[in-house]
Amino acid sequence: MANGAERECGLVVMFSDEELKEMSGVKRGLDYIEVMCGCTSHRYGDAVGRIRVFQNGDLEITCECTPGCQEDKLTPAAFEKHSGRETARKWKNNIWVIVNGEKVPLFKTVLLKYFNQVSKNANGSHRSHNGRVSHRDEFVRCTRCNKERRFRLRTKEECRIHHDALADVNWKCPDLPYDKITCDDDEERASRRVYRGCTRSPTCKGCTSCVCFGCEICRFSDCSCQTCIDFTRNAKP
Repeated sequence: MANGAERECGLVVMFSDEELKEMSGVKRGLDYIEVMCGCTSHRYGDAVGRIRVFQNGDLEITCECTPGCQEDKLTPAAFEKHSGRETARKWKNNIWVIVNGEKVPLFKTVLLKYFNQVSKNANGSHRSHNGRVSHRDEFVRCTRCNKERRFRLRTKEECRIHHDALADVNWKCPDLPYDKITCDDDEERASRRVYRGCTRSPTCKGCTSCVCFGCEICRFSDCSCQTCIDFTRNAKP
């Protein structure tokens, strides 16, 4: 089985019992494991949820911060922001799981093993200094209010959201799934928009080091656009 996972009684055994020992709320699915998680805001306290770790590297969080919360299938970054964490964009540090009764950051657990493997093995030469695939932030303009909205491209799900928005000729601010913005919200200041998350220069205007021309994170085999079709046909087996 790819990535070293084995199959047992119809379930993909992604992690051994020893690796998940003392971890709270563990549940095994057909192609994922689910664990209780949370993120702490100094202002609002703990927001709890359940994180699903898939063998393909995807991470999904269902929020349970309140009984009526409807937030589902959030990326870790989106869950971190939803929790009200003041120092956002460090979700590997800020999102925790309970191990032996203590809050332990995700990066100190085995739960990011498949996520890190996908990042490491992705195609393309657009890599940061630590060897991981790098995509700079991009903007899409709302067709209703003409304001530009930022898209962070750190995960495959975030790349898909941007990819679909770019292809939608009628894309509007409320279509952004993780920021919950409307056309009434202010656009980012021009001085802030120049920062694009390039690994070489935050104010980079676009170069072959930070602009990806196609990789396993930002191209999709189930998409019918010509860009994805060409990538899928030409990708190495």
